[in-house]
Amino acid sequence: MLSHLTIQNYALIESLDIEFPDGLVIMTGETGAGKSVLLGAVSLLSGGRADKAILRDESKSCVVEGVFDIDGQQRILRRVISPAMRSRFFVDDCPVSASEMEEVSSSLLDIHAQHSNLLLADRDWQLEILDAYCGNSSILKKYSAEYEAVRKLEKELEDVDKAIAEAEKDTSGRQADFNRLDQVRLMAGETAALESELSRLENAEMLKGNSFQAAALLDGEQDSVIHNLREAERNIEKCVSCVPELEDLRRRLESCRIECKDISSDIERFAESVQDSPARLAQVGERLSAIYSLMKRFGAEDEAALISLRDELGKTAEGTEALVDRRNDILAGLASHRENRSRFSSELSDRRGKGAARMQKVLLGMVRDLEMPAAELSVEVNRTDDFTPYGKDRIEILFSANPKEKTVPLDKVASGGELSRIMLCVKSLMASYMRMPTMFFDEIDVGVSGSVADKMGRQIVQMGNHMQVVSITHLPQVASKGKAHLLVYKELDRDGRSAIRLRYIDGDERVKEIARLLSGEKTTPEAIANAKVLLENK
Repeated sequence: MLSHLTIQNYALIESLDIEFPDGLVIMTGETGAGKSVLLGAVSLLSGGRADKAILRDESKSCVVEGVFDIDGQQRILRRVISPAMRSRFFVDDCPVSASEMEEVSSSLLDIHAQHSNLLLADRDWQLEILDAYCGNSSILKKYSAEYEAVRKLEKELEDVDKAIAEAEKDTSGRQADFNRLDQVRLMAGETAALESELSRLENAEMLKGNSFQAAALLDGEQDSVIHNLREAERNIEKCVSCVPELEDLRRRLESCRIECKDISSDIERFAESVQDSPARLAQVGERLSAIYSLMKRFGAEDEAALISLRDELGKTAEGTEALVDRRNDILAGLASHRENRSRFSSELSDRRGKGAARMQKVLLGMVRDLEMPAAELSVEVNRTDDFTPYGKDRIEILFSANPKEKTVPLDKVASGGELSRIMLCVKSLMASYMRMPTMFFDEIDVGVSGSVADKMGRQIVQMGNHMQVVSITHLPQVASKGKAHLLVYKELDRDGRSAIRLRYIDGDERVKEIARLLSGEKTTPEAIANAKVLLENK
């Protein structure tokens, strides 16, 4: 139940802080006093829409907080709307998303606004009521899971089929290109290596001649660099005995001689390695020509780009095979999920068919008790051709208020008063089977009066015996039946602006309010007397 409600800066409400008892709480007030405004603030806890007009002071945030007591545990729902109209949602002081807030509030609160009777024509809503009555929550969750699994796999199958078709569209051409590239057996860095080798082969004679000549100049028999360095070293060595400081120069000459000897050996080895092979020259030239041809054909800058293209084309066949394997897996999964979906759908249909007959009997009895003795009401469940998020059933509630008239859909025949009575019966059914902790009624009794209003009030009282009901009403027959009575009124605040106020009334003050509902602005002694009778007979 809703135990405490706090509202700040909402429309005509500057600040409101009020406790709620359990059972039936009646809320009355003159037309325009702000009863529906209060309900609008409460609806914010259920994810209701908010616009700039709700901010009484546009420089401050609007805050609505409800404290609910559920089986001894407390739950706190709070919504904060900033001056920039950004909403923040909190459950037990923890930030949550709008959808999470709505999910939590749906198990704590149900609001019947003045336009809610239109829901009676909503087939999905009718089906929701039937499922609640039949206790289909568990099986419906199982069906929904299979329905979503099928829908997801069907979409995935569609995507895979498109991918396979696209992959196979140009398979022959891509395969030919892959074969052309694969046959060449390209390796990374091969072009640069071949170009270097080609240069050596084309200049082999020049490389050999110049290399050997260079080696001879460094280490020949006469007047070579190494010979002259050796002679220079010996001459300096003779001077060292007289000038020891020259030993460093001798070592440096020795180092130069050894380095030149190593260089000469390396040059000779290079000269000996140079091949003068016309056959290899032709082979390298052909290989490079083939690579250059492929680069030109495929617009590649180097062999790395060709290798990347080859690998990509090579994956086409593998990718197509993987797609086909994935398609087979999807088909297998689809078969299983479709079978489960059909099984759960059939179970739902069976339960709904049996439950509809029981619900029809209960609803019809409740409707006839509200002074429609000749009413006929039927709850029909028909199978659909296609699966929907709720199964393969379509529900339709048919109604006739008068004898010997054909039953037709509710929105086609029922008057406002008849819709109000039927909706109250449905809500009473919901309260019994969906175990709603708190229910708000905003003039659910509109369009009725007299003894019908009295009976509707008694039915609302019955609902209040096992749950909390807050009922906004203009009918004295209903208003007299509450466990507690809240009066909504306006008064000027310190700034001279109208502000909504609430207070509990009892005793003579409640008698006067009931009398006002009976007689209007001018309260008569007869109205006072009737009000006392109504309150005594509640």
